[in-house]
Amino acid sequence: MDGGAISSRCVPNAQPLAHVLFLGLIALGLCACQSGDDSSAPAAARVIPAPAAIATSATPPPMAVALAPQINDTDFLQFDKTLSSDAFDGRKPGTRGEVLTIRYLVDQFRHMHLTPGNHGYWLQSVPLVTTTLLNTGAKLEVRSGQGLQAFAYGTDMMAFAQDARPLVALRSSPIVFMGYGIDAPQWQWNDYQGVSVKGKTVIVLINDPGYTTGDPQLFNGKAMTSYGRQVYKYEEAARMGAAACFIIHTSDDAAGYPWTVVRNSNGGPLQSVPPSVAPGPRLPVAGWLTRAAAERLFHSAGLDFDSLAAQAAHRGFTPIPLKATASLLLRSAVVHGRSYNVLALVKGSRHPDQVVIYSAHWDHLGTAPGPRGRREIFHGAVDNGSGLASLLEIADAFAHQRTPPERSILFLMPTLGEAMMLGSQYYVTHPVFPLDRTVADINVDAWPVIGRARDMTVIGAGQSQLEDDLKQVLSLQGRELTPEAAPQSGFYFRSDHFSFAQAGVPALIAGPGLDLIEGGHAAGAAASADYTARRYHTPYDVFDSNWDLSGTLEDIQTLYLLGRKLADGNEWPDWYDGSEFRALRAAMMAKARQAPLAAKPLRPAGKSARPAGARSRPAP
Repeated sequence: MDGGAISSRCVPNAQPLAHVLFLGLIALGLCACQSGDDSSAPAAARVIPAPAAIATSATPPPMAVALAPQINDTDFLQFDKTLSSDAFDGRKPGTRGEVLTIRYLVDQFRHMHLTPGNHGYWLQSVPLVTTTLLNTGAKLEVRSGQGLQAFAYGTDMMAFAQDARPLVALRSSPIVFMGYGIDAPQWQWNDYQGVSVKGKTVIVLINDPGYTTGDPQLFNGKAMTSYGRQVYKYEEAARMGAAACFIIHTSDDAAGYPWTVVRNSNGGPLQSVPPSVAPGPRLPVAGWLTRAAAERLFHSAGLDFDSLAAQAAHRGFTPIPLKATASLLLRSAVVHGRSYNVLALVKGSRHPDQVVIYSAHWDHLGTAPGPRGRREIFHGAVDNGSGLASLLEIADAFAHQRTPPERSILFLMPTLGEAMMLGSQYYVTHPVFPLDRTVADINVDAWPVIGRARDMTVIGAGQSQLEDDLKQVLSLQGRELTPEAAPQSGFYFRSDHFSFAQAGVPALIAGPGLDLIEGGHAAGAAASADYTARRYHTPYDVFDSNWDLSGTLEDIQTLYLLGRKLADGNEWPDWYDGSEFRALRAAMMAKARQAPLAAKPLRPAGKSARPAGARSRPAP
């Protein structure tokens, strides 16, 4: 979809694009010298070999646009190496790893001479509830006409107490197969119509019906909608009064990740915000089933899983009671505390009340018991050490511009990105800058280091005019913007930009291109698939001093130029026609026009009263 041309935006006194880009190139040469210590750079990084049987090209062409001095491999490697080191214990919120992570990030921003981003404070306090399952030997017991079957935690199923209760007992709860578990009026689809699931255990399929049928008129065809994500399915089941909801991991492709990711992401302490902060519907029991477990469960009830799953993708499907009941006992330790978003600011010179946000979540999965009882660290070097290093590089570049940006730049590093993006959701409901003065959010999450590419990937293509801006910047580099290769995975709904999108703020998440200069599409696809299958959300997502950062640095430069274009202009990018978020932005801006408020200057650091939720330094 290529709607929403730039000429349709409200751009008073807009300069011709060529002139704007020319000024951008001139400004690059005016950046001050590289910051940081005076140590010599390490030896050039060795190129990671391309996958076997993939031919590589001759010497790659030089970059069309020189990198800002602050965007360099020495700093990037040091940032990522430190943040993903053993000492940081996997950056789990509420642990020593959080304290070290926050202190390190704040120290870097101070070294760059940025300003605290929360009205004089570096941190925004986020209420936190941590729920740790104690009886990990728990089994889901299903009783049917064929007797009793048990499904083991970790192997067959995952389950957790979503409403953070110490003891949850599911006793002989009737099981109902609800198809995809979706109520979507705009698609004339309601799996729950005429069915009461109060007190029952619902079993649903991951993704949405369009994934199975491929029909572009049904949801978005192969591209997942927000109805396909587990967050929605749990919420809908809870709204309908279900006692439990289990999602079937039908395939790696349908879910967007293998079962190991489900197990690792849900197997340790799970974190949420208290109901007083986010009062949405919550289930007593939420969980997952493997496909094999679902087939066994359906067979025990005299039903064929494949047949019913196929039927569920078509209108008119009727939910199927399984003539079986579920029982499960969960004992959990529940601890209330706080975690913190990190915020740093480059104050705008002309419109300081307007802001462009860069975001990248700082947290990861922490540690977990490994084989033979050994502790394993989920280092998160790519997810999201790469995003943090990228934002630090961009922040340093902005900090060293001779001419500060006209609009403010806020670097937001939210907590709880791995817990359904709760830190960014908290920021959106407690924003430092009003959302109607927020130009856009540019998000960076899990940027696999795979080499230089002829393109950059946009996640959730066809959402907003930010894609037009990104295309213009890429054209400077002789590159192009391409849609993601796996829209069925729903990546657009899986990172912190989505919190802004849900509130109506135009939000962009991009990724490395897959048309690699060395190896082409085949090498890019192989490298991306290898990361997802072997390292994503595992202890093997580790720092590698031999990374070839040439492509990553070029991509960081692209995102830096994108933010500069927005910050030095007067455009207000909008959502494309047809985007589900367009109406939210229109209503927000209309309300702002009806009740204009005098712009209040940001208070200088250290001279403001402490706002609610602010912290000046990491908690001990």
